[in-house]
Parts: sequence; C-alpha cells; structure tokens
Amino acid sequence: MKAIVFICTQRSYSSRDALIAARRLGYEVILLTNRLYQKEEFEEVTKMVLCDVNRYEELKKTIIDLQNQGIDILTIISFIDYYGYIASKLADEFGIGCFTTDAILNMQDKVLSRNCLKNTTYVPWFQIVERNTQIKTDEMIKRLPLILKNPHSTGSKDVYLVNTMEEYFEKLKQLFHKNHQIIVEKYLEGPQYLVETLVVNQKVHIIAVIEQEILLYKGHSIITGYSLKHNMSEEFYNPLKQAVNEIITCHGMINGGCHLELRYINHKHWKLIEINPRISGAGMNQFILYGTGINLVEETIKLALKKPCQPTPKYELFTNAQYLICLLTGKLLKVTGRNDALHSQGVIQVFIKPRRGQSIYPPITMGNRYAFVIANGLSESEAKINAKVAASKIKFHILRE
Repeated sequence: MKAIVFICTQRSYSSRDALIAARRLGYEVILLTNRLYQKEEFEEVTKMVLCDVNRYEELKKTIIDLQNQGIDILTIISFIDYYGYIASKLADEFGIGCFTTDAILNMQDKVLSRNCLKNTTYVPWFQIVERNTQIKTDEMIKRLPLILKNPHSTGSKDVYLVNTMEEYFEKLKQLFHKNHQIIVEKYLEGPQYLVETLVVNQKVHIIAVIEQEILLYKGHSIITGYSLKHNMSEEFYNPLKQAVNEIITCHGMINGGCHLELRYINHKHWKLIEINPRISGAGMNQFILYGTGINLVEETIKLALKKPCQPTPKYELFTNAQYLICLLTGKLLKVTGRNDALHSQGVIQVFIKPRRGQSIYPPITMGNRYAFVIANGLSESEAKINAKVAASKIKFHILRE
C-alpha cells in the first residue's frame, strides 16, 4: 500500500481538496487527527487514525506503527497552520522529506520572518516588544497608526490596528496574555495583493496574483473579496516578481509552497504584510483552479513526492470571490438565497460554511467568514460585479443572543 500521511484537515476548503487530490492521484490517504469525524464524511480517506497531533513523539510512534502494518508511506504533509512544519520535520526524520523545513519555520514564526527580512526594503518599520521592553512613547506616537500582532497568529487572529496610545497599551496587555513577544509595525496604506507560489529547486513559480478587498472591523482586517489578475503590465508585475523572489530567497525556501500578502505603496514599493508556508485557506484552491486550471494542492503533493510539477496556467479566466460575514452574534436558524445566487450570471460556486444551530459571530478573524461566491466574467470588473450581485442574494437568519 503506497500511502500519503496527512496531519489534520478541515471538512472543506484547501486541506480537504488535498485529500481528494491525493486519492485521485492513486495513493492511499491516511489522516492523523485529534477530531472524531464520521468515516462517511471522508470517503477519500483510506484510514483515519485518532491521536494527539500536538505531541510530536506520539505522531512519530503512530507513523512507525503504520509502517509496521506494511504501509509504504511516501510522504507526510499538512495543509493546516502549525502542522505544516511538524509534517515536514517528520518527513525529514523518516527520510522522505522534500520541503525546506527550516524555511517553513522561518515563515511560520513572524519574528523569525521579520528578522530574515530586516536588511531588505520589503518590510515596514517594525519592533519586537517583550514584557520588559521599555516603551518609547514619543517614538510610538510619531508612528501611529500601528499594527500589533502575535508572532504565531494566523487568519488575522490576534492582529490589531491601533490609532491611539490608549488602544496601543490596551491591545499590548491583551496580547501579552498569549505570547511573551509582540510584533509592532507601521500600518501602511495601499492596495493589498495575495501571491500564491510554488518553489521547485529554488525556482519560484508565481501561480496567481490576486487583489484583495479588505474590511476594517473594530481594528481587525478581514478579507472579503478576491480578484484574480491577468494581463498585468510590466511596470506592475516585474517589481512584484522581483520582490517575491527576494523575499522567498531570504527565508531560505528551496522546495515548498507559500503565499505572500503584500501592499503596493504609492504605486512604487512592495511591502510584505504576511508570508505563510502553505496555500491560502478558505476556497483558494478552487478559486485558482477555476481561474487558471492549476490545482495547486495537487501540484504541491506532487512536489512533496518529488514528482514533476506543472505550475503553469492552462488558461486565464477572470475570476472573483466574495466572502460573507455577519455583524450579529447568535444561532443560525437558516440560510436563504443559495439557489438564487447559484443561478446568477457567471457564478461557478456557492459555498455555505455553517450548519443550522451553529453559533455565528462578527468578523474578528478570517474564520468568521461564513460563505463565499465565486464567479467569472469577460473582464475583471464584470467578474467582480457578478460575484457581488450573487453574494447579495444570500441571507443569514440569526436568533440573536
């Protein structure tokens, strides 16, 4: 039995797409998880093993047990935050690794990431603040507004925009309850772009460049829209490509996948906001597949198996995604308008995340986005209009708490 071991998954989105892709490629799929799923929910999974995925030695013992059962494990991989590094480290230890484990760690820890780039022009002004750091109030006042973030945050969790010193000290105290180090950096104005990449033998393949729509809600930045870019001008694309290549090189990535979020300052300079050693979450794999024909999680699995990848677009289609949030707190009674949205012009996919009875919250993290619509069009603007019109038809009915 030739198998791929996955550490953790979600019921949907890119991590689930990866399980399905591995099965389609002809491999047995073994899922190590600390959550009790019904086997019927995951028909593509050959074997589901319940274990403490947060204990490295237990994961290691579980893999040895699988090998002792005669299972030929070809690679160990994860598309979930935190576990990507653990999976790569395990793969190295068992002699089946391909990804650059140290680079994954550098990208995963924002303090390490900022230090990798401190001698470049690609990071905003930043400072690492610890509990015993003497705060130079006058300097901070001059640099307002600021972003405060937990170095281990993902999906906009524990990331705050502060406009006053009162907010600064309040959020700093709040974040110190979770981590002894906090990153403080200058807030930058400008359009923000998501860049999805696959790095093969040090060659950086830019899979997709995606402009983001950002909603600021009580100090949190929530991405509510994605627009896939095609036909980019050389004046825009060449400096972006150079920045992406240099940033990834500074992190030491030789093989692996990662995505970057960058801001375009004054239409001249690229500044890194985030870098993560995985494909972006939510429906990004499907979004890229619809717009380019590239199944990025499948190509990433091929790379992990040391097989040839095909990271070039098969076609170029203007594609837009709109994500829905809710400004109320309560229990979900029902969702209406899904079919109307699905039959709207240009719509490719409609996805509703929560189930009836689930608690719904306002958007303080990216996990508080509860649905998305993906649509295409004959132009970038038409795709955006189609997605927004369709998304407007979906209504969440909430029993307020």
